[in-house]
Order: sequence, then C-alpha cells, then structure tokens
Amino acid sequence: MKQLEKLLKIQDIIVETEKEQKKIINGISFEVNEGETVVILGPNGAGKSTLGAALMGDRRYKITRGKIEFCGQEVSMMDTDKRALLGMMMTMQSPVEIPGISTTEVIRNALMARGERLPLDTVRERISTVCKKLKTNIFFAERDLNVGFSGGEKKKAEILQLLMLKPELAILDETDSGLDVDAVRTVSEGVKAYQKNMDGALLIITHSTRILEALSVDKTHVIVNGKIKATGDGSLVNKINDEGFESFLED
Repeated sequence: MKQLEKLLKIQDIIVETEKEQKKIINGISFEVNEGETVVILGPNGAGKSTLGAALMGDRRYKITRGKIEFCGQEVSMMDTDKRALLGMMMTMQSPVEIPGISTTEVIRNALMARGERLPLDTVRERISTVCKKLKTNIFFAERDLNVGFSGGEKKKAEILQLLMLKPELAILDETDSGLDVDAVRTVSEGVKAYQKNMDGALLIITHSTRILEALSVDKTHVIVNGKIKATGDGSLVNKINDEGFESFLED
C-alpha cells in the first residue's frame, strides 16, 4: 500500500484574536495526509471556524505558540495569497460579495496567478462542464461573484471554484450552513467529485453531519472550547449524529 505523504501538519498551536488577545484555540495538534478527508466537528462557539481562518492566515487572528506546516514548508507567518499559491483553499461560511468581477474572472485570475494562462473561451468551456455537475449553467458564473446570490448559490459558486482550481487542500467551513435539502445534496455531490477525482485532501469544519452523509471520512476530531476532546474515524461522525455533543462537554 502506498505511504501517504503528510500534507498539513499542525503542531500544538495556540490562536488568539489580534485585537482582544483572547485565546480561542488552545494547544491543538493533528495532521492531514494527501487524499484524506478529515472532519473537525464541534458545537457552535467551539473554535472551529477560528481554526480554519488561522490555517489560511486570516489577520484577525495570530498564532502565539506552535506552528503550521504545509507541503513541508512552515506557513504560520505566511500571507493568505502565498498559502493559496502553495495549494490551500478555504470556502467561507459567509462568502463576501464582489461587485464588478464575475465568478469566471475570479477563477481565470486565480489560474493565471499560478502560471496557467488559458484563453477565456477555454476557461468558460471548462466552467460550463463543471456548472452542469452543480445543476446550473455558464450564465451563473458570468454574474458578479456572490452579488444578489442566495445562500445556496453562494455555496455553489465556492464549489465551482473548488472544482476548477483543484487545490491540494480544501478547507470547507460550514459549507452546508443555511442550505435546504436539495442544495445540500448538490453541494455534497460537488465535494464528492473533488474527493474522488482530484486526489485532493479535505478538511471539513462543521457542527452538522448533513454534508458528510455522502462522503468517505478518514479521521474525525471533536473540538470543544478550543481543544480536541476526541479523535476517531468516520464512526465518530455517526456517534455524534446519534448522540450529539453532550458527552464531550463534560469535563
């Protein structure tokens, strides 16, 4: 069996807010290997989204102890755009609107930033193919990014970028938040396509298990109050689905 290479290595990190210096993540360590799907589960306020933001270099947070390595490089102090060029991508819980630039342009610019200078027609053709998988069309991608989008459309736009940019590691932050059943199914199918066909690693951050139902999970970590309380495989997701987080809240 092929030995999987370490893609992401988090070593004993403490994360604080930049302004208030409030400690949110308190001594977390784990790894994500190439091709793996790792799930971070926890109740609201556990520190899950802060962890994801810190991994991508969000300046609202600072790492005061420990380090983050990606593809063998320490990225703890690296800017977000440089982490993206290395192959990291994060989908946001609440994607921002970007007036004046279409989803197609965002994707093409991102491809160009990493040296893939493709004709616009080629980019549009590829986007059109992916849009069909997401039960939409190229006209969706020609709209200004997230402007006037419904919650489901915003998540589709992010999954479209995921499937077009094919990062080494995709961090999905509450991707199923606020979606109806049909939208969750469509987004899940897009994530599943990335998981199966692109050899990418997934770090899925969520308090819900809905988006995980169609996915194969390799590792699960439960975070409560900024600390990992339990670690297991996909069966831990099933346990939480049945019993909730109550047993992990007891100290």
